[in-house]
Amino acid sequence: MNRTEFQSLAAERLDDAAALLKAGRYACAYYISGYAVECALKACIARKMNQDEFPPKDAAKYYVHDIPKLLDIAGLGSAFAKEVSQDAAFRANWAVVKDWSEESRYQSRQQQQAQEMLDAVNDFQHGVLRWLRENW
Repeated sequence: MNRTEFQSLAAERLDDAAALLKAGRYACAYYISGYAVECALKACIARKMNQDEFPPKDAAKYYVHDIPKLLDIAGLGSAFAKEVSQDAAFRANWAVVKDWSEESRYQSRQQQQAQEMLDAVNDFQHGVLRWLRENW
């Protein structure tokens, strides 16, 4: 996949999460919201590497599903620290998103949890995806 495809996939997965939430599929909405963040972070990694293509499969460190690790790999640590120090709403949204993992696909979620995750990702002014878009 390339950087542009990851960017598109992040937006598509966010739309999927909203549709799943509306349909009452809360666990899936939660999981797919986090997956949108993962895709956005992988677009940031491709940008950092100055290439459109995401690293090859033999670059195992890039193929993780851990949001804080992907943030670090993307080289966004200092920009992230600045954002959380200046924006309390973003900091609160990050607190919701950071604990997402691939394992969440096996867990049940209630409507409130799914809504909080989607809101944290999609908040127009303070959302995690809004910030990642500025860095991809």
